[in-house]
Amino acid sequence: MDLKVLLVGDIVGAPGRYAVEVALPKLIERHKIDFVVANAENAAGGSGLTPDIADELFSLGVHCITTGDHVWRQKDIVPRLETDNRILRPANFPERASGKGFALIEAGRDLQVGVVNLLGRIFMNPINDPFDAVDKLVSELSLDTPVIVVDVHAEATSEKVAMGWFLDGRVSAVIGTHTHIQTADERVLPSGTAYITDVGMTGPYDSVIGRAKDKVIAALTTAMPRHFDVAEGDVRLAGAIVTVDTATGRASSIERVMEYVAPKERT
Repeated sequence: MDLKVLLVGDIVGAPGRYAVEVALPKLIERHKIDFVVANAENAAGGSGLTPDIADELFSLGVHCITTGDHVWRQKDIVPRLETDNRILRPANFPERASGKGFALIEAGRDLQVGVVNLLGRIFMNPINDPFDAVDKLVSELSLDTPVIVVDVHAEATSEKVAMGWFLDGRVSAVIGTHTHIQTADERVLPSGTAYITDVGMTGPYDSVIGRAKDKVIAALTTAMPRHFDVAEGDVRLAGAIVTVDTATGRASSIERVMEYVAPKERT
């Protein structure tokens, strides 16, 4: 039996949340989606996540929220990380950090889906080894379910690609996030793991990776600091749909998603 999993790329600010509100229910119905994982580390004003926003996303059909290097930007999410296993922080943070980097979540049909959240190290702040962290977690999760999805929140393409090959045949999907630019390298690796380097951004594309163009350009051309406001125009939901055999955990397909939210739907 097949399970259809939708991975939603980095949700940025109010425009990204609106894209989820408008497009996610339609995607779930059109593609008969069974399970939704969304990266929401930029959902609150472009940086971080709040409990209210998490609840909003769950109400729209998200089953599990992953994050990344901005997970701590909104302090009121920290207590929630301790009590809600549906909201993850990267697993390779120190063990003393609040929350967990993995979860087993009910997907119906007497099936649980394992989700692991990782943070890259190349061009990022110092952090524990993601390969070591995921190696241990996948061994544990595979005792309970064959269906395991990994969100690799990382800057370097090489690090994400290496993670895909490292986990090929051991997990159902390795999905890259963080760069906000959807890549065209989706494929199922030889041993049955669906892979894409980055599923893209859910938010405003009339922007520089979700931020107002003029502010970013000014910072790059003057080397002076600027506050980067969240942009507003050309709103889209980006992601990927992975079809998984629930008996084996092997993926049979991966399809990129880019859903446009029409301006009239935002009035």
